[in-house]
Amino acid sequence: MKKTLSAGLSFLAVPFCFAQMATPLQYPVTAKIAQTDIYHGTKVDDPYRWLEDDTAAKVGEWVDQQNALTDKYLTQIPFISAIKNRLEKLYNYPRYTMPNVEGQFVFFRKNNGLQNQSVIYRQKGLDGVPEVFIDPNTLSSDGTITADLSGFSLDKKYVAVSMSKSGSDWQELAVYETATGKMLKDKIEWVKFSGAGWTKDGFYYSRYDKPVQGKAFSNKNEFHKVYFHKLGTLQSADQLVFVDKQHPLRYFSAFTSRDGKYLFLSGSEGTSGNDLKVMNLTLPNAQFRTLYAGFKFNYNVVEIIENKAFVLTDDGAPNYKLLAIDLKNPVSKWEAVLPEKQDLLQGVTSCGKKLFADYLKNVSTQVVQYDLTGKEERKIELPGIGSAGGFSGEPTDKICFYSFTSYNYPTTIFKFDIASGKSEVYRRPEIAFDPTQFEVKQQFYPSKDGTLIPMFIVHKKGLVLNGQNPTLLYGYGGFNISLTPGFSPTVLPFLENGGVYVVANLRGGGEFGEKWHKAGMLEKKQNVFDDFISGAEYLIESGYTSKDRLAIEGGSNGGLLVGACITQRPDLFKVAFPAVGVLDMLRYQKFTIGWGWVVEYGSSDSAAQFPILLKYSPLHTLKKGTSYPATLVSTADHDDRVVPAHSFKFIATLQENHAGTNPVLIRIGKKAGHGAGKPITKQLEDVAIKWGFMLYNMGLTYKE
Repeated sequence: MKKTLSAGLSFLAVPFCFAQMATPLQYPVTAKIAQTDIYHGTKVDDPYRWLEDDTAAKVGEWVDQQNALTDKYLTQIPFISAIKNRLEKLYNYPRYTMPNVEGQFVFFRKNNGLQNQSVIYRQKGLDGVPEVFIDPNTLSSDGTITADLSGFSLDKKYVAVSMSKSGSDWQELAVYETATGKMLKDKIEWVKFSGAGWTKDGFYYSRYDKPVQGKAFSNKNEFHKVYFHKLGTLQSADQLVFVDKQHPLRYFSAFTSRDGKYLFLSGSEGTSGNDLKVMNLTLPNAQFRTLYAGFKFNYNVVEIIENKAFVLTDDGAPNYKLLAIDLKNPVSKWEAVLPEKQDLLQGVTSCGKKLFADYLKNVSTQVVQYDLTGKEERKIELPGIGSAGGFSGEPTDKICFYSFTSYNYPTTIFKFDIASGKSEVYRRPEIAFDPTQFEVKQQFYPSKDGTLIPMFIVHKKGLVLNGQNPTLLYGYGGFNISLTPGFSPTVLPFLENGGVYVVANLRGGGEFGEKWHKAGMLEKKQNVFDDFISGAEYLIESGYTSKDRLAIEGGSNGGLLVGACITQRPDLFKVAFPAVGVLDMLRYQKFTIGWGWVVEYGSSDSAAQFPILLKYSPLHTLKKGTSYPATLVSTADHDDRVVPAHSFKFIATLQENHAGTNPVLIRIGKKAGHGAGKPITKQLEDVAIKWGFMLYNMGLTYKE
């Protein structure tokens, strides 16, 4: 029996008579302190530099003043609570992750519906009774501590668990017994961007030195080091395995083969390109041997089977290919297992001594099963256009699991029989949702230079293209990240009552391989903004919406996207949501791990790259006397990925220069970070405020 989503809510247009739309807000006065920098002969003022000191008392006072103004404004929107109530009803259903078989136990995560953090469960076999293994909700009073399984010991008796507080990238590693759930005394601090690669008596991990007191969330991270921790010992006794003393601004990730025989070391200077080393731990006085040197291409080890490493790379293959190398003789010739194809090979997994290739065709997943020599055995039949992931397990496994989702298809887990190729539903979410009420279509539109850009458009069936529909355009466009179709109940209150939700697959992403990525990075970054602006113009020209009913949203690199677009085309959008954005393109590399993005953006330290960055940097392109869209900037006090100083300086400058009556505000979260691990209660509050702010500033209301 189908469950139907209630249509008990509706958007109603009302006259533009709200007091706040006619009278500009009185923004807090942000002090300006003279600060001028000279970049390659060009003077650049930075009067709000003092806001970079996130622990200073005066910055804290400024944060409180900005939050107080935003909170006061939001209380004027009468329907935010109704939207939140609707979100809670829609979100309140059990959600599972794919089962992970580790020895005699199966691990998975489950959220009963509105739990702040999903709970890690363990059971014996697929038919066992689930038991709580770790409940992160019991680790704090407000659900701001997360816990994730980071690596199992070779005998499956132990598992390293990474924990993070308040959304920070900093992690602590603990060790648990898998059979009892007992936490051992082992404790590893100041870990970042690391898993746990086990050998017989311990594991390898990556960390930084302890940061300066009070500057853990802002100071530049340097000298990423690899250590070995022997089980049952203190961290102070851990063995330093690798450090590059000549290059402080590099990442290093260590991981081991399933049998613990080989230790791999991947080094990178940023978010793209790496070198790859391997060490045979069974040899006396073993040393790392370089498999690939340099940072021009990506080399990712996806599996090691019988002394053969399978490596996914874009070296000579912008759409990627799979190679294999004999680890007993690593100087031998690389063997091509899966040659490059027209479609992007975005990932490869292994289970039951089979390879599962995840291809992306027009931003939709296609999975093909191969044997270890690269011989095609079958194409996996998926439910439709969407995103699939999984197909991972041990070489001896007979079955594996995968998930599938799309904008109108709630994430469902399937069990896959490797020999027969048959899939069956393992867990289907019980959510009151009828996909037949909604329409999902993909449209290609021309960007400024004529390049065709795909976008997904989602709305209720029967939508009238009268140019009056409230529309949210979402984008990212960077770091080789692909925005593939996925279900989110948080969009449903907007969709079910006439809203149009759009996701644009901009250049800079990974949807069409490395060429697509490179077409939107460094000196070509403007292509990304042009793609997004052209997408907005297409939606207006096609009758979906109008300038007064169009909002744009993006986070992190997507926050940069939104910031750049409202400074370049402030007339085109009614509402803007730049979240945790990279907004100061001249100084981003000076904080935490911002230096890692230089390969994507370039650096103001370069005389050639500086003028390119200055030309589009959102902070530096705000103009006095300009009417900007209604803007709600968001950041958080524990964001040590994109430090809140970006958003602080941007909103202060925006408030100073803004000449219109649209509100330009900021929400600064407390005990929150870049977004990962945010409690469900905070997530739903954020979404309710987003929809409420958007509709209110479009002259619409939301009635139950």
